[in-house]
Amino acid sequence: MNQHTTGRARAFWALVITSVAGFMAALDNLVVTTALPSIRESLGGELEELEWTVNAYTLTFAVLLMFGASLGDRFGRRRLFTVGLAVFTGASAAAALSPGINELIAFRAVQGVGAAIMMPLTLTLLTAAVPPARRGAALGIFSAVTGLAVASGPLVGGSLTEHLSWQWIFWLNVPIGLVLLPLARLRLAESHAPDSRLDVPGTLLVSGGLFGIVYGLVNAHADGWTSPTVLTALIAGAALIGGFVHHGFHAKNPMLPMRLFKNRAFFGINMAGLLMFLGMFGSIFLLSQYLQGVLGYSPTEAGLRMLPWTGMPMLVSPIAGILADRFGGRPVVVTGLALQAAGLGLFAMALAPDASYASQLPGLIVGGVGMALYFAPAATLVMSSVRPGEQGIASGASNALREVGGALGVAVLSTVFSSQGGYGTARSFTDGTVPAVWIGAAVVALAALVALMIPGRRSTPAQEPDRAEARVPVAA
Repeated sequence: MNQHTTGRARAFWALVITSVAGFMAALDNLVVTTALPSIRESLGGELEELEWTVNAYTLTFAVLLMFGASLGDRFGRRRLFTVGLAVFTGASAAAALSPGINELIAFRAVQGVGAAIMMPLTLTLLTAAVPPARRGAALGIFSAVTGLAVASGPLVGGSLTEHLSWQWIFWLNVPIGLVLLPLARLRLAESHAPDSRLDVPGTLLVSGGLFGIVYGLVNAHADGWTSPTVLTALIAGAALIGGFVHHGFHAKNPMLPMRLFKNRAFFGINMAGLLMFLGMFGSIFLLSQYLQGVLGYSPTEAGLRMLPWTGMPMLVSPIAGILADRFGGRPVVVTGLALQAAGLGLFAMALAPDASYASQLPGLIVGGVGMALYFAPAATLVMSSVRPGEQGIASGASNALREVGGALGVAVLSTVFSSQGGYGTARSFTDGTVPAVWIGAAVVALAALVALMIPGRRSTPAQEPDRAEARVPVAA
């Protein structure tokens, strides 16, 4: 087998393995949402526990992503990818066996640790294996698969919950992980960044800060905004995040160099991603429960009725990729975010205790098209906004900021929901959901405005000489 054929095979397997691993990690962000009513019935738990069932995963995922990327740079990206995959697979089995809501939350957190080690290395391994000429197409496929996972989470979770049990949303990961583990060992090339440094202080600052803020938001309704616990958590969290930003400007080798945010492209696409996930995740957390708890749909029926939203990435992503190649990523991303905001607004207008499916359909379709237009060019915009030697950091930062947005979205919109309504009756649930979804729509609209900061077509840092050539992945 000649070198060219070997290279093509390596690129193919890298795309398959990283895409499937990325699909699993992204799916677990939202697969639990349509199972929440069944989990609540089976294990008990109030709104706060249900929030933590989602946020225990997204929060550990978010705060450890960049640390996971650094571990891979130092100890071997393939090696740490398989470690993360093994932790994620084992924690999925443990979550399925959880006897109570607290145990489930704990194992969801461990799942997030595994995903945080695995996920940032997927893009780095893929970028190392695929030649520059084909890299855009490979990243587009990876992004489309990840977007499909996020969008299809409610349908997959609903179908498994109704036809098997909620535990199967976690059992699903086990056979896939067991197949990927030997494939990753045999088919992925090892790579390192010899000059890498582990930023333990940065990891502690961002982890403590985000935990404090999310803990304060989640407990604000039950304990009160002025309670000592909530105030302490919010103030300490904000102070630690401030310390993390200062650390990023002044430390020698920070996990997230704040200088990257001086680049308009990097700042624009990442802040837009954070805001988009904040509005979308918080809304889906409530809407999936609304479809079951208020309108009376079964988990599968709820998932099927979201298909005009969840199915759109399969139809629109290829078109979005073509549009991005022709017109650039910025107009496609901005249009997608604007449509997603409009879709959430249309859904908010249709919400009622007896809303018909026909009244919900326009919001689902418009929001689905918007989601697809956003996801298709997003990864390419991130990776092209930095030099090749910084792509590992950029990948981890981008994923981390979006996960932070998701965790904050569930916490913020749930706080709005609980202040305006509750689980008591269909009317109270709707009264709480309507203002929360309107706020979600406004946040996604703000994301569209922020995305306008992304420069149009021109030379990017990725096309300029790399000053950190030692950090370019080299197959071992």
